[in-house]
Amino acid sequence: MQLTIDHETVYRYDDIVSHSTQYLRLTPQASRHQRIISWQLELPVAASSSTDAFGNILHVLTLDTPHDEIRLKARGVVETCDDWGGEPESVPAAVYLRSTTLTTADAAIRALAAGVADAVAADARSGLTQLMHAIADAMPYGSGVTHAGSSAAEAYALGGGVCQDHSHVFITACRCLGLPARYVSGYLLSDRDTHVASHAWAEVCVAEQWLGFDISNRQTPDRHHLKLAVGLDYSDASPVRGVRRGGGSEAMQAHARVSEADQQ
Repeated sequence: MQLTIDHETVYRYDDIVSHSTQYLRLTPQASRHQRIISWQLELPVAASSSTDAFGNILHVLTLDTPHDEIRLKARGVVETCDDWGGEPESVPAAVYLRSTTLTTADAAIRALAAGVADAVAADARSGLTQLMHAIADAMPYGSGVTHAGSSAAEAYALGGGVCQDHSHVFITACRCLGLPARYVSGYLLSDRDTHVASHAWAEVCVAEQWLGFDISNRQTPDRHHLKLAVGLDYSDASPVRGVRRGGGSEAMQAHARVSEADQQ
């Protein structure tokens, strides 16, 4: 399957920004699952390119002249398949056992993990699928319930959230079970009008193999998913993050359109 991606993020500020730096994880890497046919970033100025600690392609965009808007675009065509076979890893799986501010377990999430512990011990894939459904049942998808800084514990207590929150709760519970788990950012082709396009899911390492779980859609990631970046949580793998001096209040709009290339 060939997926066409058109992703735009626009920041607007009430006042002039004197300096800003944007960290962009907007470029997918080739793997057995995805072949990059074409990909380009359209940025206000040239950005430096490197690889971050988790092996993601990272662009750093620095604007050191006054501005009140930043417009970032990523466009490309990627061929995907259902094969998520093993690829070289940049860091040992055990790194993904570390908790973070967004993925610190509380009593409720520890109880959630304990509730599937026997099932996971008996059959990891089946038990983790049970965990996925338990989270989706307890936290119906809904925007406006949480915000970008909501932790797994906060989102689970609120009983709702978006793909970021579902992934954080799942990752946190897996780490309680002693399983390395990581956050995945990417894109999703879907004919539904909720939790589509720019997306997030989780991967768990079992017997040296990474298994994917799209909690919001109650499924295993397949050819409809395109992987961008991985990390301990959202802050490590988010497509766009930045810091700035000045600017006052900020308004951010992001839109990602994903379609089949042969339907263009």
